[in-house]
Amino acid sequence: MKPVSMRALALAAALAGFGLPAAAAELSPQARAQILSTVERNEPALDHAALEIWKFAELGYQETQSTALLQGQLRDAGFTVTPGIAGEPTAFLARYKTGDGPVIAVLAEYDALPGLSQTLSPVQQSAGAPAGHGCGHNLFGAASVQAAIAVKDWMAANNIKGELRVYGTPAEEGGSGKVYMVRDGLFDDVDVAVHWHPGDVNSARQGDTMANVSGKFRFYGTAAHAAAAPDKGRSALDAVEAMNAMVNLMREHVPDRTRIHYVITDGGRAPNVVPAYAESYYYVRHTDPQIVRDVLERVKKAADGAALGTGTRVEFEAIGGVYSMLPNEALMTVMDRNLHAVGGISWTPEEVALATEIQKTLASRPPLSSVGEIEPAVIGGDFGGSTDVSDVSWVTPTVGLSTATFVPGSAGHSWQNVVAAGSSIGLKGAHLAAKTLALTTAELFQSPETVAAAKTEFERRRGPDFHYRALLGDRAPALNYRD
Repeated sequence: MKPVSMRALALAAALAGFGLPAAAAELSPQARAQILSTVERNEPALDHAALEIWKFAELGYQETQSTALLQGQLRDAGFTVTPGIAGEPTAFLARYKTGDGPVIAVLAEYDALPGLSQTLSPVQQSAGAPAGHGCGHNLFGAASVQAAIAVKDWMAANNIKGELRVYGTPAEEGGSGKVYMVRDGLFDDVDVAVHWHPGDVNSARQGDTMANVSGKFRFYGTAAHAAAAPDKGRSALDAVEAMNAMVNLMREHVPDRTRIHYVITDGGRAPNVVPAYAESYYYVRHTDPQIVRDVLERVKKAADGAALGTGTRVEFEAIGGVYSMLPNEALMTVMDRNLHAVGGISWTPEEVALATEIQKTLASRPPLSSVGEIEPAVIGGDFGGSTDVSDVSWVTPTVGLSTATFVPGSAGHSWQNVVAAGSSIGLKGAHLAAKTLALTTAELFQSPETVAAAKTEFERRRGPDFHYRALLGDRAPALNYRD
């Protein structure tokens, strides 16, 4: 008899508490073998897409080549693809439907980050390149698509009823691409959404993310000769600096774990010209969306005060806004079980050598052998960052995992991650993610008990009075936010 894990016992108890059957239909050995075989057979296609998207390195809402590549793979595999959903030209929705049954969504991302070194050298070559995949979204999109293709082939071969969807979601890095899809109701009929993210560990842990709102403050003043007629000028840059000073003083008087960060995106062009225009780009974050709303209002007042004090005018444009993640333990248990079934990652001597060189540039150097391990799956723990997947998690039960695509100890959004994401180190992590996503998605199609338990837990965690309201308001997608 196969031993029963404590996690399985806990899930059974939870299901019983919800008044639902405790048994969940796991995949048969034959189904597992079929799905894993398909993923492995398609690994060259996964690797091709991941490395091409790495080379494209397209910023948010500019991912024309990346989205075309992934859409083409899905069409060739038999999906019906609708591009340009939710007013986002580089977004898409791919569907494969066999009849009435669960609707399971797989999320795919593919945008890069600005200003990262874009090389495969373990020594930083240059900073400030136009863009680089420092968050590994080239791997994310490629693995999600191949996971879905493997599930589709299994459904077709075994007459599995339901609808499989792939959501191509651009501009996760600050553009909140998924939020517009959620706001437009594109997830309202989805039973479960699954996703993954590149990382430096293998884990199905469902940690805390931060809600955030981002936006640009644009100040308008009066130009003048900075030496001959400074009294005739009203400096927009002075207003930006005054606002920043007030916000920095505010940091002492905001709730714990609030994060406020900014860059000056335009401060003028010449020191001898009083700047008539200046712009700053702000993020406000906290795990509680309401605190984000409240702190942002205070930041706006600081901007108003800066404009008043400098004789300038200010406008604010909300660029992005996302919720914090709503976890789901019933789904996490399934993801964790399948992650363990696939196992950790093994590197070749060449990959170990590359990782060793990269780790020399890091402040933290966990053992490289950790990529062969799987961390415990728990609810909670601070992930620190933000993601628009969170908005999906508030409208349908959602679960994700992380795999070791980066060198242990790497910082997020770093040139070191760009190197790993463009190498076989990143590809091996993507292979593990594709297999785990595919097994989990297939299991959900055959386990109405798990889907029911996930929905019951989802409603309990969300609360009876919740009504989704996008943090970015009713604005259209900020298609030019990276310009």
